[in-house]
Amino acid sequence: MSDLGTMEERGDHVVLRYQRRLAHPVERVWAALTDPAELIGWWGRVEAPSLATGEPYTITWLNEEDGEGVVMAATITAIDPPALLEIEGEPHGRLRFELRPDGDATELLLQCTSRIPPEHRTSVAAGWHFHLDALARMLDGGETDLVDVRPAWSPIHERYVAAVG
Repeated sequence: MSDLGTMEERGDHVVLRYQRRLAHPVERVWAALTDPAELIGWWGRVEAPSLATGEPYTITWLNEEDGEGVVMAATITAIDPPALLEIEGEPHGRLRFELRPDGDATELLLQCTSRIPPEHRTSVAAGWHFHLDALARMLDGGETDLVDVRPAWSPIHERYVAAVG
């Protein structure tokens, strides 16, 4: 079984889907998805004054492209603790994180729906895969370099290129 996400074209959007089993209870994974002190360990710097539908949610990636980091000014479009967090904004569209208990573990489903030009689809798919790997590593007590991502991201990207090639 491959741990690669799937990619589906839907009109002018692409839907990326990932499924991961994390060896931690839902409440622990929920904290990693919603606490800025934890998000900085696997995703980036998050500002979310209030976790409620309609509230702002800003994520700043720590790696830089062309000298500047990507910032996504988003809005929380759905939230149901500790099972669902959905945000929407640019440049990454709608991000939907769903958590389901699986014994002592958690099944995480991530769906990203966005306009992604064909030449960037494998890069974006590999990016989300990289961040989910970083989430699993952080939950297990490890660390990920979120500034210099190329050494870890590049082999993941090669797998996505091969899968769609």
